[in-house]
Amino acid sequence: MVKLTPELIQQSIQHINPMRDRELILRGYKIPVIENLGATLDQFDTVDFSDNDIRKLDGFPLLRRLKTLFLNNNRIVRISEALPECVSSLQCLYLTNNLVQELADLDSLAGLKKLEHLSFLGNPVTTREHYRLYVINKLPQVRVVDFRRVRLKEREMARKLFKSKQGREIQKEAKKARTFVPGGGVGALDTRTTLGQMNVEDETAIRQAITNARSMEEVERLQHMLRTGNIPGRNHPTPPLKRRHPDEEEED
Repeated sequence: MVKLTPELIQQSIQHINPMRDRELILRGYKIPVIENLGATLDQFDTVDFSDNDIRKLDGFPLLRRLKTLFLNNNRIVRISEALPECVSSLQCLYLTNNLVQELADLDSLAGLKKLEHLSFLGNPVTTREHYRLYVINKLPQVRVVDFRRVRLKEREMARKLFKSKQGREIQKEAKKARTFVPGGGVGALDTRTTLGQMNVEDETAIRQAITNARSMEEVERLQHMLRTGNIPGRNHPTPPLKRRHPDEEEED
């Protein structure tokens, strides 16, 4: 593991990305903790923390400029309640292939009033009943969830559900189910330790396929394979899916 030091930040790749944003690349260092970001002097629109070992989404100083965070392929189980105060301009948050487990773990994002694009694909929380409607209710300003545009019909369904007795019960049960993890305690579902006989190549391929999946049916099928380690037709792999830009939305 590598400590995120001011020196590492200064030495890392900094460039203007295709979206014309100033981006800092901190991928693949196996960083366990977000820290020392004050060294960026709030000069970046985008920071890419993908492919590290971060377990909690916290440790941010006040970064008024930051609009996009990539945290794909980490071990994040918890999101700090202080996050909205630190990155109030955040518009896009990609947490694909992490370990967020309970619906109530998403509540900390409610204060991000400018958040429009959000991904939890590959997280256990996406298998919870009413997950998508829960997100839409908590974050009514979000336009795209898991690379699928939020439709007006879904907003109406979420509003109706969470004004009802059933909705209040869902939220109550979500809070009860939330487990304390920061060290990875009991109840933390780490898919990396429940993969059966799956080898590293298989796991990597499935995680990439989840990221690129074009339908929820495909996502659910791939998530089941990831959790169980069972790969049907191992000798006949599915052709790779076309890679999509993170901001690409599904048409109505």
